Amino acid sequence: MKYTVLLLVLFTSLLFGANECIVCHKGIEDIRDRNSSMMQSILRMADKAGHPGNDCIVCHGGNPKSKSKEYAHRGTVEYFKTHPGPKEYYPAPGSSWINQNTCGICHPNQVAAQMNSLMMTEQGKINGAMWGFGGKEGYTHVNGNYKTKNPEDPHARLGTDTYRAYMQKLAKMEPQGFPKEMKQLPDAPTVEEIHKDPSLAVYTYLRQECLRCHTGSKGRHRRGDFRGIGCASCHVPYSNEGFYEGSDKSIKKKERGHMLSHQIQSSRKVKVKIHDVEYSGVPVETCSTCHNRGKRIGVSYQGLMETEYKATFDDHGNAQPKLHTKRYLHMKKDVHYQKGMVCQDCHTSNDLHGDGFLAGANLGAVEIECQDCHGTTKKYPWELPIGYSDEFNTTEATGKPRGVTQTVAKYLKQGYLPKDKGDGYILTARGNPLPKAVKKGNKIIMHLASGKDIELKPLKLLKEEEALSKKALVAMDVVEAHTSKMECYTCHVTWAPQCYGCHVKVDYSGGKSNPDYLKAAHDHDIHGTTGGMRDLKEYLVPGKVTETRSYLRWENPALAQNGEGRVTPVIPGCQVTVTVVGKDGKTLLQNHIFKIPNVEGAGKEGQNAIDMAPVQPHTIQKEARSCESCHASAKALGLGIGGGKLNADPSKTTIMDLMSADGKIIPKQVDEQIPAIPNLKHDYSQFIDENGTQLMTVGHHWKLSQPLDKIQRDKLDRRGVCLSCHTDIPKGNLAVSAMTHIAEMAELNIDNKEHQGILNKILNLGAWLQVMGVVFIILLVIYVLYRKFIKKKSINPMNRGWK
Repeated sequence: MKYTVLLLVLFTSLLFGANECIVCHKGIEDIRDRNSSMMQSILRMADKAGHPGNDCIVCHGGNPKSKSKEYAHRGTVEYFKTHPGPKEYYPAPGSSWINQNTCGICHPNQVAAQMNSLMMTEQGKINGAMWGFGGKEGYTHVNGNYKTKNPEDPHARLGTDTYRAYMQKLAKMEPQGFPKEMKQLPDAPTVEEIHKDPSLAVYTYLRQECLRCHTGSKGRHRRGDFRGIGCASCHVPYSNEGFYEGSDKSIKKKERGHMLSHQIQSSRKVKVKIHDVEYSGVPVETCSTCHNRGKRIGVSYQGLMETEYKATFDDHGNAQPKLHTKRYLHMKKDVHYQKGMVCQDCHTSNDLHGDGFLAGANLGAVEIECQDCHGTTKKYPWELPIGYSDEFNTTEATGKPRGVTQTVAKYLKQGYLPKDKGDGYILTARGNPLPKAVKKGNKIIMHLASGKDIELKPLKLLKEEEALSKKALVAMDVVEAHTSKMECYTCHVTWAPQCYGCHVKVDYSGGKSNPDYLKAAHDHDIHGTTGGMRDLKEYLVPGKVTETRSYLRWENPALAQNGEGRVTPVIPGCQVTVTVVGKDGKTLLQNHIFKIPNVEGAGKEGQNAIDMAPVQPHTIQKEARSCESCHASAKALGLGIGGGKLNADPSKTTIMDLMSADGKIIPKQVDEQIPAIPNLKHDYSQFIDENGTQLMTVGHHWKLSQPLDKIQRDKLDRRGVCLSCHTDIPKGNLAVSAMTHIAEMAELNIDNKEHQGILNKILNLGAWLQVMGVVFIILLVIYVLYRKFIKKKSINPMNRGWK
């Protein structure tokens, strides 16, 4: 019997000794495939730590010998106290606050860069909100989620030498957009401070609403917003519903807020299997967990456009459920999404993880341009110079061809690299390799994260093969300014989310309060957990934020100039119209638009601090928007929907009730139907008037962001061009009347195609007549000059003798 018990103990130790943790967590998924190089590295560390086969402790720490949950989830093994590894028990090993001891052991570059990445600092979002509350930090980007600064050594920036030099140059050109250091955002104000200065409500607004998405926190528990923290924000799958669907018996299956499966999602070579579905890469919905507010690029990429309405209904008659606290219309998906491309297929490691240095807004942090892969009709991508379409200048970039590269940085080799790198890796506009894009002859092979390969033909090759339509050739090849002065997506974006009028109410009455997400994230402990992961109710601050808008649109976004100096679509940025309610229930500010003096065309009276934001909407379509949608559109010019002529004056209060013919209100007991917005004299969609006077700010992050100037507007504006012909049709003069009569007699059906043909003939005929007229006049002048000054008069010999 004694030997039987001993054998049973030995068998149990062999069975569970390899990983003591799975005694409780039986059935849990391996974080990576057992045969992967990552898992083998983890197992080697476990072996060194004296716990062979226990991969859990390498990331989570803890006490694997204990059978008690309380003691097992405490401390770390002795080895890791003096060697790289977890220094405590980490329930969320990817947490930004401790991941230098976990993920950073193998991925030190990405982890070191994270604190200065835009996903961590949220400087652009913070500056945008503060601008709307009176430009509290001006054009500089000095406030962020945390106090941090750039490394002293410029060579610490991740990237090639070309990239580093390029970014140093940009930082000198745009110092307000590339700060050297960042200070922590001020605390949420007290009610007393609000009564002294209502504009301080911006800090309540930011902390309660806007700053949930940085990777130093775990976000909020709402449908579509469930995600991890730090590295796990992107690299661990969470479903929209927030339920765990794995096999670990210890994780509750009906409790929201859990990962979908205990697996890492990453590159093409990392396979994730959940139920009967196997995938690779990071799904777009993971990115949309955060990218569903502001510019809304995540949901837009998927073809989702917000709506205020509840349609459609399910088979129980329930209205459409909210996703990211919103409901949606289903629009056209981005063409790249339709091709099976996820965000990481275009965006580089630097775009996503940061390069270790601060960038104040998206345009500074993102290094890719459309032309990096598509080129132009005149040049292949590798024939373009560094900086093309990323000029931060109003002139097209010039220089030697950027070429391709055969090498990538060592840390990038930890991800997926194609075995066949062809003629080399394509380079971004800033000089870093695109490891998924390989040049093969005059084509590019895109090795997608999903495992799919796509053959991409650059525009120059399509032109050489005569595969471009007539419209495409005219737009991209004949009209050269479209290529040299505009972003590609200016034409190829056919819709963009436009949320006009961001009405923010911050109510401090009746002791109202809500959680401060940033304060909760600041309160992180030795386990890497934040206050938001424990109990958000401990981080309540005064005030309650409510947001709404005036109206939504999606069609034909207006145009302006972005920070790169190129014409781009613009959508409402932070068009903040503020109402602040004091502790006594009375408004301290009511429908207030702040004015900022001496900026963007305004003097001491100030410019309205509501903003139109240049944007890449991520709604690219192969078929571009029509010429008329820009050249015959008042909205495209910045004059607003309907040319700004459809809306009544919003600065005047509207009262609707029984009234006399002369507009006098008859009842005494009435209420305001539409209270006034005192500082708004025009519609939210109008940002210049017919004289070119700027009515609000446009993309304040970068120096060159502005409405179209007069020269640009004059080139764009072709409104009323129909009158050029139809002023004289059908009876303007004898010739036109005769042509009209002949057309009627011949029973010609002039449809759109025929109409275009007639205009083309008239254009060519007119051009040739004018050219021939000029040539005739020149020849006539030459002939007269010749006769008068050059040709000698002949002398009759008979007259010579008489004289």
